[in-house]
Amino acid sequence: MPFGRRTSHAFGALGAAAGLVLAVPGWAQTATSERDGDTAGALAPVVITGGSAWQQRWLAPGSVEVVDGEELRAGQLQINLSEGLGRVPGLVVRNRQNYAQDLQISMRGYGARAPFGVRGVRLYVDGIPASAPDGQGQAANFPIGSADRIEVIRGPFSALYGASAGGVIALYTLDGQRPTEWRTGVAAGSNGLWRFSTQLSGQTGSAEQPGWSYTLDAGKFATDGERPQSAASRSTGNLKLSRAHDGGRTVLVLNRQSSQALDPLGLTRAEFDADPGQTTAAATQFNTRKSVSQTQVGLAWEQALGQGHRIELMGYGGQRAVRQFQAIPTGAQIPAGSAGGVIDLDRDYWGWNARWRLDRSYDSGRLTVAAGIASDRQTEDRLGYENFIGAALGVQGRLRRDETNRASTFDPYVQAEWRTPATTFLAGLRHSRVRFTSADRYIVAGNPNDSGAADYDGFSPVLGIRREITPQLQAFASVGRGFETPTLNEVAYRASGLTGLNPSLNASRSLSAETGLRGRQAWGSWSATLFETRTKDEIVVLSNTGGRSTFQNAGRTRRQGFELAGVMQWGKFTVTPAYTWMDATYRDGFLTCVRSAVRGAECAGGGGQPPAGLGEAAGVSAGGVGAGVGQQCVHAGGVAHGAHGGERPQHGFHVREHGVQPGGAVRAEPG
Repeated sequence: MPFGRRTSHAFGALGAAAGLVLAVPGWAQTATSERDGDTAGALAPVVITGGSAWQQRWLAPGSVEVVDGEELRAGQLQINLSEGLGRVPGLVVRNRQNYAQDLQISMRGYGARAPFGVRGVRLYVDGIPASAPDGQGQAANFPIGSADRIEVIRGPFSALYGASAGGVIALYTLDGQRPTEWRTGVAAGSNGLWRFSTQLSGQTGSAEQPGWSYTLDAGKFATDGERPQSAASRSTGNLKLSRAHDGGRTVLVLNRQSSQALDPLGLTRAEFDADPGQTTAAATQFNTRKSVSQTQVGLAWEQALGQGHRIELMGYGGQRAVRQFQAIPTGAQIPAGSAGGVIDLDRDYWGWNARWRLDRSYDSGRLTVAAGIASDRQTEDRLGYENFIGAALGVQGRLRRDETNRASTFDPYVQAEWRTPATTFLAGLRHSRVRFTSADRYIVAGNPNDSGAADYDGFSPVLGIRREITPQLQAFASVGRGFETPTLNEVAYRASGLTGLNPSLNASRSLSAETGLRGRQAWGSWSATLFETRTKDEIVVLSNTGGRSTFQNAGRTRRQGFELAGVMQWGKFTVTPAYTWMDATYRDGFLTCVRSAVRGAECAGGGGQPPAGLGEAAGVSAGGVGAGVGQQCVHAGGVAHGAHGGERPQHGFHVREHGVQPGGAVRAEPG
């Protein structure tokens, strides 16, 4: 499959879709494509100047894409984030039509190694991280129905958002305005798919003395699924309250999401060729399923101090619970180190961002300086159980894992920008310190104490410049360093069998650069960008045996590519094409899936992880590329079996992928 190609077919052909705006006397629907000012303020994790978000796209010295909320919703089911981001080059949002697994998101290759969930790409909803401190995230709580816009930051500039920020996707919801608006939408499709959502927004007080602005978004969707054992349902709610006061603003955000999903699992090539609509027997035997509930609240406050000085504060907290029944075979759970086949996770998380900001205008230009500290914390109680009792499968059995894991970040940062109508200079520096700790309470014979700690830290400097060539054409360039830490899951075990977190697994460190042109004419706008990222200590799978996955650093990689994007308007029609070409190369060889003492756990070098930036993004299954062609690692029940025994090195290899990225390609405005 070409890199960047995305399909959006919700469980087959969409049977019917309808949107409804209900208005009482004096109520009206409003839609704006231009903003007079920046509405993010203290909610923005990083200061991006340029007035409105739409000016940021034109004036930024890096790749910043803005997708309007109306564009996200137009003609879409409004269930998944993958529906409305097809026109963003370099971004792949893959919907695998399995709601027990989240969307897989990769940006210029970052995040492609994630087998589930989101890694290496930072997610935000109204400034509240949807990514944990260890870099894992999920996009199920994005309130598409009330989105004002989504900002997508690619390239070196994203490093200012901290560790594991190879890219950034930030959604901002609408601020309630006058007159009051009530919208309701209904969608229906094949396989029992339906979605109902409603939004209410407005403002208390009077036009002369406005009070609180409010936006309420509630929705539910359900489906029977395209395959057996793939039914799912999800309920979401999002409330945003904001109020302006003399020289500042206060914003309160509350978000709630719950979901239940059956898991049809994947198919082998033989099963797929025989019947792609079938479900593997293990899914029904173990009744594989997953339930999630999450609640979070955030508060932002900003206040002008005079003479261009400003204070911006943001704090948030939340709770997330996950319960998942997997199809790990009973035999694979025999080793004492196995965590079982049932995951029971309770996570509490919180954080804050405090920032001082200076904005001053001079005759020759405008200066913006910001300095602050951001910190995130999470504490999770993780239990693991066997997924059987005797001959009964898919039920909670004996306890096999009991631990408390903590992750924290502490990031001071500073950035400065000088901007004139013709030129923008930007410089930023962020220092990230990430700490993991694990307290193991399941200590039995053959499973010693796995408690431990791991620390990572690094600087992320960024430099950027934009220069106007003509009023309709400008050039930009940026360069920056970043680093990506392992996740808690990846650092949990050592391949040697020793106890404690893996101290030999390092953070991967990258150097990224981009340069490009962007233009605007009467018919629309366009951009063309060249980029390259060089990484050392790329994180890949080492072994997957006895129910435990271990990871290693694979040396150097290089990703380089070219992006084209445009927004073209002809009368009532808007066309938004996107094209991405990328070449990803492992420059060093490494061993993976090495021989293990666990019976049946022999794997050949040359399998495991595709190059950074390939993986699912390039449509390459794990283990089937480059020098290791024909040497596949097949993961079954937590035990990896290799096509060839012994240990063989995986030499450097590359895969070139390119393709047109359609998505929201043509829209027609109502007459």
